[in-house]
Amino acid sequence: MFDIIIRGGTVVDGTGAPSHVADVAISGGVIVEVADRIVGEAFEEIDAHGKLVTPGFIDIHTHYDGQVSWDTLLEPSSCHGVTTVVVGNCGVGFAPVRPGQEEWLVQLMEGVEDIPGTALHEGISWEWETFPEYLQAIDKRRYAVDIAAYVPHGAVRGYVMGERGARNEDATAEDLAEMARIVREAREAGAVGFSTSRTMGHKAKDGQPVPGTFASSDELNALADALVAGGGGLFEVAPEVLPDGGDQPTMGMTEELEWMGELALRTDLKVTFLLLQYMTMPDAWKQALDHSSKILEQGGYLRPQVAARPFGMMIGWAGYHQFNKRPTFIELAKSLSLDDLKKELAKPDVRAQILSEKDEPVNHHIQFDGLGPRLGQIPHLLYAMGNGTDYEPTPEMSVKALADADGVSTDEKAYDLLNDNGGNAFLMFPTLNYVGENHDVIYEMLTHPAAINGLSDGGAHVRMICDASIPTYLLSHWARDRERGAKLSVEEAVRLQTTATAEVLGLSDRGRVAVGQRADINVIDFENLHLSTPYTANDLPAGGRRLLQSATGYVATIVNGIITRREGVDTGERPGRLVRA
Repeated sequence: MFDIIIRGGTVVDGTGAPSHVADVAISGGVIVEVADRIVGEAFEEIDAHGKLVTPGFIDIHTHYDGQVSWDTLLEPSSCHGVTTVVVGNCGVGFAPVRPGQEEWLVQLMEGVEDIPGTALHEGISWEWETFPEYLQAIDKRRYAVDIAAYVPHGAVRGYVMGERGARNEDATAEDLAEMARIVREAREAGAVGFSTSRTMGHKAKDGQPVPGTFASSDELNALADALVAGGGGLFEVAPEVLPDGGDQPTMGMTEELEWMGELALRTDLKVTFLLLQYMTMPDAWKQALDHSSKILEQGGYLRPQVAARPFGMMIGWAGYHQFNKRPTFIELAKSLSLDDLKKELAKPDVRAQILSEKDEPVNHHIQFDGLGPRLGQIPHLLYAMGNGTDYEPTPEMSVKALADADGVSTDEKAYDLLNDNGGNAFLMFPTLNYVGENHDVIYEMLTHPAAINGLSDGGAHVRMICDASIPTYLLSHWARDRERGAKLSVEEAVRLQTTATAEVLGLSDRGRVAVGQRADINVIDFENLHLSTPYTANDLPAGGRRLLQSATGYVATIVNGIITRREGVDTGERPGRLVRA
């Protein structure tokens, strides 16, 4: 008697091999048989005729570090076929932490990853000090997905060096020895690796760069060696991407690539770094991929994490938009609920009043306070998203082009677009990965043999994006819906987020639909796999607001042999656990 038999599905096994129709049997949380026709009975059978049967998706780049304290569901990732996530990316996280440092770590995460500090204050349990204790806090809970974790440089530096670490002062020999001890201890306790941020784009709420941004080669090498001593793993980097030889406090692109490559060759660590296309350096991604290929050919492991769609922000009435600093909007937003605010903004007299006003002065001490006025200056870079699911809009869909076509101002056009769909519409501002106004560069990055699919940022930038839906988008857009260029096969779209990501993490027990593998599986109605229109929810602790995006088409998601979602609805089962390296 099996626990579950999935009957007659089209098995896309995760390896990239051609799909085939088969039955899949599960017992004890493991796949025990894959065959044309399985003889026997099960406690439950799933009719998968005409459906895809895939491994559960493995998301290597999320920021649920605090959310693991209050949310066992870990949405939105869990509603997009994800069965394993990795936290602790980009050098930020919540362990280790000394008593009294909690507020500092909250402000660091709020600044870097745009997660409301009030939600973090209210929701985090702070039942740990050391990184092993943090892992233990995760380990004693059960979730809808499995969770692995990096030990983050920023928290380690702050723990050892206090204010000196927060100010990015140089580490002493004693500092290095203690940081190395902590990293080794974390790896021995089960961390999958170490993460660090090198970019000036990552700053705490007070504007200070993430601790470790300017770390010396001695510091980086000492921490890498500690990771090796603890058992090896991944060394994840959020690098700086700047022209070489500029007047800047951080390395240029070439230097950054060189030290990462040297580290990979010297230590045999898996070094992975974030890679996106920048407006200021639109071809730098080619250099990064070429250098990674060279290091791989030399026997090192240097691979960039790339994204399956543009990265930037979604602009809507509930978040950031170009009218944030208009006096009438400010007063209305203070006194009205979001639903009532949208109704008020739809009134012609309110529209006329807001459009006639000038922006209030920007308070540069408040993070993102000047973002709204800046958005109003770049209408050629803002795009109408239709129902909020078109991430490859044509140039004709820019606010500037639409305004010109209608003979109205760009302010008028932006306002009216935001009022579409009952005030629930969005504009897209793709700051990265959209220089050519299409996905052609993304395609080249995704299909490059050195690249790794990643960068969903699940749990982060919750007022700007909901890129935790990328796993669904990778399959629905790239393997089915794309009309403006090359597509991926279904088999490749699945491989990129299953065996490929499992290999990066060294998790040989998952990522394939094969006998002996963990029973982490999706049953997908591919023809009806669609992203929902993004929406706003006030469901974070302390009533914090975030953007969410669900999907249709997931018939079932199975984690460790237990069905966690049926037809997109949470079953309440929590078979997920901490994954220790």
